[in-house]
Amino acid sequence: MPASPARPTHPALVRYFLGLGALGFGGPVALVGAMRRDLVEERGWLSDADYREGLALAQMAPGPLAAQLAIYIGYVQGGAPGAAAIGVAFVLPSLVMVLLLGWAYTVFGGLSWVQAVFYGVGAAVIGLIADSAYGLVRTILGRDRLLWGIAIVLAGTTVATGREIVALVLGAGAAVWVLRAPPAWRSGPTAREVASGGLVALVAAAAAGRPVTLTLLAQLLGFFAFAGAFVFGSGLAIVPFLHGGVVLDHRWLTERQFRDAVAVALITPGPVVITTAFIGFLVGGLAGGVVAAVATFLPCYVLTVIPAPLFRRYGKRPALAAIVQGVTAGAVGAIAGAVVVLGRGAIVDGRTALVAAGTLAVRRLLPRVPEPLLVLGAAVVGLASR
Repeated sequence: MPASPARPTHPALVRYFLGLGALGFGGPVALVGAMRRDLVEERGWLSDADYREGLALAQMAPGPLAAQLAIYIGYVQGGAPGAAAIGVAFVLPSLVMVLLLGWAYTVFGGLSWVQAVFYGVGAAVIGLIADSAYGLVRTILGRDRLLWGIAIVLAGTTVATGREIVALVLGAGAAVWVLRAPPAWRSGPTAREVASGGLVALVAAAAAGRPVTLTLLAQLLGFFAFAGAFVFGSGLAIVPFLHGGVVLDHRWLTERQFRDAVAVALITPGPVVITTAFIGFLVGGLAGGVVAAVATFLPCYVLTVIPAPLFRRYGKRPALAAIVQGVTAGAVGAIAGAVVVLGRGAIVDGRTALVAAGTLAVRRLLPRVPEPLLVLGAAVVGLASR
């Protein structure tokens, strides 16, 4: 029988997550791996069972993966107050950095050297997202034809529309549930009809959406709260959804500004989804950045803490596992489509094509090279091209 974990003091756990939020690079996969190494293997503060349960819930619920796992760990150690404290500690360092970068970007963004930096960095971001999509395809889809079909559909719709259709992602989860872990009321001959009919209805509902007509801060609050509540997958999974809303629907940012926002999130520590704060700052100043960040992470907290007790009891049931499979496959497809959508604007000549391809090659051949180092190298290339 494994030994019980040594319960850490609350201040010690808060200090750990402050440090991880300030120095943890590499995106969600690297961050959740660091939590396991530090808290389960080295310090013994968390049991392996609690870690696995938290990771499973984070994968199933919408929102940023690493932040959800951190919140779940806080919940295990200190209930809802502990979850809130750990969530704030994990997000706060990167939020402060991103808001400062947002200020610098608005003040100096028109300078030629700043534009040159993001000329190279924007291309490197495409390589990093392509690497993420490749890794997710290999680990999540495997040889499963149904999941491949879902991913291809979501990739195609993302490329065609320039945005992630959330209804399709949710419909993918419903389809896999009906086909692989059918509810008791399902009759065998009509299973595929129910699944496909549900997808059609969801697509129609998405197409019928109307633009929001509120004040700017209210628009930011509503948009980013929706993103935090309904976007599944890793931090980069939110990129295609944000692109559709921020660039195409509301026209808050240009294509170049949006790529720069993604680049800022990748070169700063902590959760990648903190890019929402940078976007909010560019749209509505300091108040906009804070509103966007709070709106993104509050659903993450609620959707982790409320279902946590039930998930510990029912999380291994086949129906939930099937829904997770479908939703995750849809998110993977949207990320793959985002590579094409964002690449259209970032790959503008032979030099940027080489930067994107070189970044992808380095990530594939030398996976231990930190992402910030690759982005820094791309910035040097951009400056050299002035």
